[in-house]
Amino acid sequence: MSKFGELIDVDIPVLLDFFTEWNEQSTAMHPVLRDVAAALGDKAKVIKIDVDKNKDLAEALRVKALPTLIIYKSGEMKWRHSGAQDANTLINILQEYI
Repeated sequence: MSKFGELIDVDIPVLLDFFTEWNEQSTAMHPVLRDVAAALGDKAKVIKIDVDKNKDLAEALRVKALPTLIIYKSGEMKWRHSGAQDANTLINILQEYI
């Protein structure tokens, strides 16, 4: 989990996408997240976390529904949402923390 702390303890917003390959709503978010990452460049990070490979982290953060989207900045959770979102909404939310 110390690696997780290093991921989120940065000065730019970090959008975490908790997903699984077998969840349709999760996989549908992949192109949306690519668009978000492309639009924001180095002003924000987008990180996809496979729940099947990171069960302990998902449990620690109480991820129940997929996809679950969480924004951290400077190690602090700023925003959380379960379910799909469109790229423009995510970009607007992330820009609040840039």
